[in-house]
Amino acid sequence: MASVAEARRLVVKIGSALLVGPEGLRTDWLRGLAEDVAEAKARGSDVILVSSGSIALGRRVLGLPAGALALEQSQAAASVGQIRLARAYEEALAPHGIKAGQVLVTLEDTEDRRRYLNSRATMETLLSLGVVPIVNENDTVATDEIRFGDNDRLAAQVAVTIGADVLVLLSDVDGLYTANPKEDPTARRFDFVDRITSEIEAMAGDAVSGVSKGGMKTKLMAGKTATAGGCAMAITEGSVLRPLRALSEGAPSTWFAAHGDPQAARKRWIAAMKPRGEIVVDAGAAQALSEGKSLLPAGVTTVKGRFERGDPVAIQGPEGGILGKGLVRYTSEEARAIAGRRSGDIAGILGYPGRAALIHRDDMVL
Repeated sequence: MASVAEARRLVVKIGSALLVGPEGLRTDWLRGLAEDVAEAKARGSDVILVSSGSIALGRRVLGLPAGALALEQSQAAASVGQIRLARAYEEALAPHGIKAGQVLVTLEDTEDRRRYLNSRATMETLLSLGVVPIVNENDTVATDEIRFGDNDRLAAQVAVTIGADVLVLLSDVDGLYTANPKEDPTARRFDFVDRITSEIEAMAGDAVSGVSKGGMKTKLMAGKTATAGGCAMAITEGSVLRPLRALSEGAPSTWFAAHGDPQAARKRWIAAMKPRGEIVVDAGAAQALSEGKSLLPAGVTTVKGRFERGDPVAIQGPEGGILGKGLVRYTSEEARAIAGRRSGDIAGILGYPGRAALIHRDDMVL
């Protein structure tokens, strides 16, 4: 079974009801979470936090009434609350020498390949610099038609995007039950779920918190996304002051098994795409690719077809055979302009400093 202590890359989702109480921000709880994050990073884990709470914080500042808000009110509350939420995480992590970075996304960012690659590259860079990204849905611009609507599914998408191996949903419930435990005292919690079946989904109830939006249904939807992407997932009650440590020490929870590993799942996704064009490479580049390296512009001899940044393209060897597929980091026009040139020449050719690799090895399957 997966564990928090052994996670290579850990995504933690924090629900609004845990972060914001009747008196406002729960600073003691947040300091405890920051200690857990510091311990995880000391073990060598990358940590990404997907945090609710901006609307809950903002509505208190603006004096908005309890209950459902109009879209414009929610967006205004998010605008005010996002500042306070980011500052709270910054202040909680700073004593541990950890920097925080804010990443705001919408559903469209994950559905559009170009935006997807941009957000993935940003988070990868933040992690490489030792930063803890604080991810939230950009509620100031998202509408009902282009939003996740809950951070459970957003957290799962983030986990798949950055290749996490463990996702923890800190919630107001300590796992998946056969029925709603607040309504049925005979309900039984599952310790482990190998696969989310239709029978498992039928056991999910609706959200019970007056602050959070996600219920068990959204958590199971998140679980299907995460586990299919090679990421194990845990649901646990998170109100204790050190929730990740408690989970590591055996706190009540439900673990969902990952199916494969994150990198293999990503490779299968790329392999299933239909190429929009072809990149022909020379013998040197073909050899470099076989050694697990990225494709640089210098090794490209010909660019075929029309494609946009983030589109899948076929990689063709010098003898005409297809070597593999990858997600290209430049448009077809840009790729033609820099083909055969050194990465250091890209800025002079295109007028801006682009990425060194035409296709990064993480975005490629051979």
